[in-house]
Amino acid sequence: MTLIDDPVRSAREALVREHFESETAQNFDVTLATFEHPRYEIIPTSQIFDGADAVMEYYTTTRTAFPDQRHANVRLHHTDNAVIAEFDLLGTHLGPLYGVPPTGKTFVCPVVAFFFFEGEHIAIERIYFDVLTIMTQLGVAQAPPTDG
Repeated sequence: MTLIDDPVRSAREALVREHFESETAQNFDVTLATFEHPRYEIIPTSQIFDGADAVMEYYTTTRTAFPDQRHANVRLHHTDNAVIAEFDLLGTHLGPLYGVPPTGKTFVCPVVAFFFFEGEHIAIERIYFDVLTIMTQLGVAQAPPTDG
C-alpha cells in the first residue's frame, strides 16, 4: 500500500517522463528544471555530478560520446519518495569517452534509475547499470567466458 496519493504519483510520473524526453531531445535546460538542485549519482563508476554546471558537464561528455543516446522500454514504478525507472539505454559511440576513442559501434544496456523526490522536484537521480555490458558491445572490453 502506498502513502502517496494519485495526484502526487501522477505529477511525479509526468516529471520523470519529461526528464527522459528532454534528455533524449538534448533540451537540457528542461531536464535541469526537473530538479530542485541537479544531482546525478552514477553508481557503477562512482561518479557524482552535483549542481547545474557539473550535470551539464556530464551531459556534454556523454552526448559527445553518444550523440544519439536514448531510452527505450521505459517502465516506471512508484514508492513513497521515489520513482524507479527500468529502461534500456541505447547509443552509438561516435565521440571520445573518458579517453576511449570512438568505435562507431552501438550498445543496448539495461538500466535502473531511482528518481528521489523532495517536494515537487527530483532531488537525486541515482543510476545503476553494468559498465562491462556497454564496453563489451563497443568492443573495448571482453566479457569473461561463460563456460565452466
